Amino acid sequence: MAGEKKTNAARILDRAKVTYRLVPYMVDENNLAADHVAEQLGEPIERVFKTLVLRGDRNGLFVCVIAGNREVDLKKAAKVSGNKKAEMIHQKELLPLTGYIRGGCTAIGMKKHFPTFFSSEFCDYDRVYVSAGQRGLQLEVPPVEFMKVAQGELADLTTDNDLTE
Repeated sequence: MAGEKKTNAARILDRAKVTYRLVPYMVDENNLAADHVAEQLGEPIERVFKTLVLRGDRNGLFVCVIAGNREVDLKKAAKVSGNKKAEMIHQKELLPLTGYIRGGCTAIGMKKHFPTFFSSEFCDYDRVYVSAGQRGLQLEVPPVEFMKVAQGELADLTTDNDLTE
């Protein structure tokens, strides 16, 4: 893409021979929510996935990738990750632990690999949107291939609440 610098995540997908598209969008520093990203992309929020980093009480850090209109169920996330309890890490921990900032975190290319879980609806689409590893840039990717590169697995991770209702 002319003028676009590739992110580390894009280079990882290149090496894995995954077909993707880098999609820029306008960032609003005061609104990093997935619904804003979906609106900027002109895509349904169900296809825009957010990457969350959690800490379990037994097994440490793990990653959950969930649809933008959903919220993580901490009990379900703890269970699938082999923990009794789990909580979101503090925002100030994100950069030192992963190498990514809020609004630009993606499941591949973190400083180290963490167990990664994708909400069950991740593979409901032929292409989904995930962060490219920086604010203002999304990856449009085939979900199954992205999940393989992330060494992740599908799991029931979310509450029954739809945040758009």
